[in-house]
Amino acid sequence: MLNAKDVLKQIQQLTIDMIESGLCDAQNFPSSTQSTGGITEIGISSAENSIFLKNISYAEMYAELLSRKHYNLKMIDGALITLLYRFQNENLIAHRLSFFPAPNLEVFQNEPELYMQDELYLEFLDKRIVTVPLRFDFDSGDAFVPVEHPMSHLTLGQYENCRIPVSSAISPYQFISFVMKNFYRTAQTVSSCKLTSFPDKFPLTILPEEKTLVHVCTPV
Repeated sequence: MLNAKDVLKQIQQLTIDMIESGLCDAQNFPSSTQSTGGITEIGISSAENSIFLKNISYAEMYAELLSRKHYNLKMIDGALITLLYRFQNENLIAHRLSFFPAPNLEVFQNEPELYMQDELYLEFLDKRIVTVPLRFDFDSGDAFVPVEHPMSHLTLGQYENCRIPVSSAISPYQFISFVMKNFYRTAQTVSSCKLTSFPDKFPLTILPEEKTLVHVCTPV
């Protein structure tokens, strides 16, 4: 069972790994704060969740996240990766793991000659690519409603009622590995990005009735 110290250690090491890979150009190391009721939060000192709830465009939300430095990792293509966890007495009660791609690639398109020789940037500049933000959320509290609001779920594209069931909470290593494999996998990154492996996982939380739906199955 992963606890708050384990999660903090994973995020710290994975941040170092990503810096060394050269795939991120800005970062905030995780913070750990304790409050009454045995609550421990692993996040970012600048974190402010209310922005996710504002009725603003994706481009505006991204710009605000960027200006506030509300991210653990800012990737070289502008994508923002954020990992927020909340524990109570060493038990996970919530997490929000976000991957927010840049709404446009103006940074790279302004000087494309700097990047066109690089396989990774060639893919960034591919006009067929559509920006799709995603979040893996976990909430064992009052928000949890079987099937309608699974304890662990995946949200795509900021759709309010998109909650694809996930079989368990997601560890930092699982999340960063997922992002790297699906959005940054080239021959170059396979050789340059060596993530420290963390085998520990969270227990299954998916319900039998949620298993009858299309869902995401995490390694156990």
